[in-house]
Amino acid sequence: MRADTKKEKNLKKILGYIAQAAKRNSVLCAFPEFMMFYTPSYQSASELASLAEKVTGEFVTSISEVARKYSVQVVGTFYEKSSKANRVYDTSFLTDRNGRIVSKYRKIHLYDALGFKESAKLYPGSSVARPTKTSVGKIGMMICYDLRFPEISRMLASSGSEILVAPSAWVQGKMKEEHWITINKTRAIENGCYVVAPDQVGNIYCGRSLIIDPFGKILLDMKKREGIGIADVSLDQVKQVRKKLPLLKNRRTDIYTNFKI
Repeated sequence: MRADTKKEKNLKKILGYIAQAAKRNSVLCAFPEFMMFYTPSYQSASELASLAEKVTGEFVTSISEVARKYSVQVVGTFYEKSSKANRVYDTSFLTDRNGRIVSKYRKIHLYDALGFKESAKLYPGSSVARPTKTSVGKIGMMICYDLRFPEISRMLASSGSEILVAPSAWVQGKMKEEHWITINKTRAIENGCYVVAPDQVGNIYCGRSLIIDPFGKILLDMKKREGIGIADVSLDQVKQVRKKLPLLKNRRTDIYTNFKI
């Protein structure tokens, strides 16, 4: 999806996508990071904070209502108001088929790298959301830059996640698409799980929304296309891969420790 700077315009597009996905028999619909609106560099922290909402606000509530109407689970994102002046949370949420918010995760790794400083406008979360049982499997929630930190995906996988969903807005740049594809495949392979990574396209972002299977096969690569892409997931494949390549079971947690310096 390519997000506009206007919240209302994006919401209309999002609700339309959920309806389309449901009519194509999808049971889970996942959206990119910053789907609420595109934040250009000139937008101040106070302007962003003034547009942010609570999870009970109109933006998320509208999405929940449509999720309930079409009986489809949704992973979405929004700018969430925080108690810190001129800072907002970058938050993802998961609805069940009844439109209830069953999980919420505030991004813990802010993108202060490669010339960007998200902490100038955003405030980091302080915890990882527990894996959530859904009709397609146990889902672990991550957001974009989190993918570069293997600790969080391993924590989610060892806690039962079978599918990692990572809404993203991956910024274009030298080697960035190569990093994007490599990191998503690696997170899937090392944890024996699916990785679903919807990404922003257009503006400053590279697109390439991906779905990777537990053995590292790319099931979906949307390239630079905006719209809906669909792939099937199988929990049997997660079990088979983890049985044949038991990386989670073979870990030596009795030895892993930091060296004293």
